[in-house]
Amino acid sequence: MSDGDDFELWLGKIGARDRSVGQSLARARRMGGQATERSRRFTGAAIGRGAGVGRVLRSGDRHAGLRSRRVVVKARIVKLGKGMAAAAHLRYLQRDGTTRDGERGTLYGPEADHVDGKAFLERGTGDRHQFRFIIAPEDGAEYEDLKPLVRRLMTQVEQDLGTKLDWVAVDHFNTGHPHSHIMLRGADARGRDIVIAREYLTQGLRARAAELVNLDLGPRTDREIMAAQNREIDQERFTGIDRRLLREAGTERQLSLTGLDAQDHSLRIARLRTLKRLGLATQAGDGRWTLDPELEPTLRRLGERGDIIRTLNREMREAGIYRPPQHQALFSPQDGQAEPIVGRVVAVGLSDEHRDRRYMVIDGVDGASHYADIGEDDGRYPVGSIVRLSARPVAIRQVDHVIAEIAAAHEGRYSIDIHLRHDPLATEDSAQAHVRRLEAMRRAIGQPVREPDGTLRIGADHRQTAESYERHRNGRLPVEIETLSTKPLEQLLAHDGETWLDRELTSENPEALGGGFGADVRTAMVQRRQWLVDQQLAQEQDGSLRFRANMLMQLRQRDFDRAVARTEEETGLRHSPLRNGERVEGIYRKAVEVGDRRYGLIEKSREFSLVPWRPVLERAVGKQVSGLMREDGISWTIGGRSRGIGL
Repeated sequence: MSDGDDFELWLGKIGARDRSVGQSLARARRMGGQATERSRRFTGAAIGRGAGVGRVLRSGDRHAGLRSRRVVVKARIVKLGKGMAAAAHLRYLQRDGTTRDGERGTLYGPEADHVDGKAFLERGTGDRHQFRFIIAPEDGAEYEDLKPLVRRLMTQVEQDLGTKLDWVAVDHFNTGHPHSHIMLRGADARGRDIVIAREYLTQGLRARAAELVNLDLGPRTDREIMAAQNREIDQERFTGIDRRLLREAGTERQLSLTGLDAQDHSLRIARLRTLKRLGLATQAGDGRWTLDPELEPTLRRLGERGDIIRTLNREMREAGIYRPPQHQALFSPQDGQAEPIVGRVVAVGLSDEHRDRRYMVIDGVDGASHYADIGEDDGRYPVGSIVRLSARPVAIRQVDHVIAEIAAAHEGRYSIDIHLRHDPLATEDSAQAHVRRLEAMRRAIGQPVREPDGTLRIGADHRQTAESYERHRNGRLPVEIETLSTKPLEQLLAHDGETWLDRELTSENPEALGGGFGADVRTAMVQRRQWLVDQQLAQEQDGSLRFRANMLMQLRQRDFDRAVARTEEETGLRHSPLRNGERVEGIYRKAVEVGDRRYGLIEKSREFSLVPWRPVLERAVGKQVSGLMREDGISWTIGGRSRGIGL
């Protein structure tokens, strides 16, 4: 110490009951009040690898400030099932049109510029989970190639986490902000699960990426900072200026611009005038400003809507279709706009590459262009095909009422045996469909609870649980999509089979047709009517058109006969038609398109049958299946397990 005063810290004897230091620290924590209570509350943020590094990087805030190069990092942990979703995600990341030259995306790894995605997925077959990252430097356009940056980043991550990592990446340059997608296995070299601390995922990874970008490009210059801020002034989205305004305004949302230099003052005034125009800020007579309490969520919604409109215009423009701004619409069931729309598919794309959420752009028969969020739908709808979109209803099903009734009569317990004892008329197939419904709920929302003996514990509020599950499903799949025609409109005019135009011509409630695509449909109907007359499937009488009673059936049979002949030629097998009540057994080979319908090809020793297709069949390609033909479908048994139409 200064002035010759010695200072000595006495920690006490080892094992002594007097723990003065510990007691002092405890008193200091108690004096911390609410902050200490928060620090003692368990959050789980420190569990996993990289917790200490993430905390240091967060507390150091070494890249805060206007001169730092900013990097957006999105991190997601994906639970892996059978790997189909991971394979689909990888295929989409490598799709065409993502490179600077518009070519197919190239998968690369730590050392090679071209790696095998299938091999990567096979290495992770037994993994419990997978990490997915998006790395998007704000100045990514300055990089000719993002591979070196990604490799240096992942090398640093390996050092932070203390383990070798198995990862692949794809660079995308198809947007205004070049970015990289990284898929990281959730297991180390020994096959043990990798758990990464939340603080590292949310803070550390971004800080490490920002370090590297700042080293590569250097701090932002005054000119770059001013240009970026000026671009934010008129934007109808939440910006960095808004974030600073909210921080300065505090909880009262009152803002004074005194004490600022000329540059900051003019910047804030310009932005506040934009907010005033949007109805999100008001100015008092003394020069003080008041910010709207809903400023941030409102601006974020405006930003999302602006992105949607730009996407809609881009897709329509690339398709060579023009619709005026007043004929642009957002299909939004969540906002009560649940009226179904019918039209041709213009484009299907990813609205959120990180979460595999997709959008669809539709040129409607009402004359408007529509943007629809179709959630996690796989998006397999050909451009030009004709579809109907409707809001997915949030309603509990009859099966939920049955489960609640049975559980209430058996002390809140449900199983197949309990079901069959309760209702002697029920079949095991129907009871298994009930169990699959409950298992889907349990995986999605954690209810009901499975007991050790396999019985499911059903709560007294099971109907509310079912409704919560339906809302959860609607978040993932908000719309129902019905394919009306797999062929584009121009191919329907003289198609020798049943078409959507035929169904519309004979319908008692045809779609209302407006301008745009609706006008095209109206013209196509006139030409289709003439084709039907030429085929003697319709005739004109007294200025009106009369169709043969079995016209649609005849057209449907023509499609079916061609599909049978084509399949017989491809396989060398003979077709064996099936009737209601007849049993079908064989190996499921593939789906066969018959007109606008899909059939399953069931192969036997020397013959095959075409049966109505169900999604469950795609899980049984190459497997033995059996079922009973019924008017309402087929109850399938696959690999010894019954899969009813209740799916």
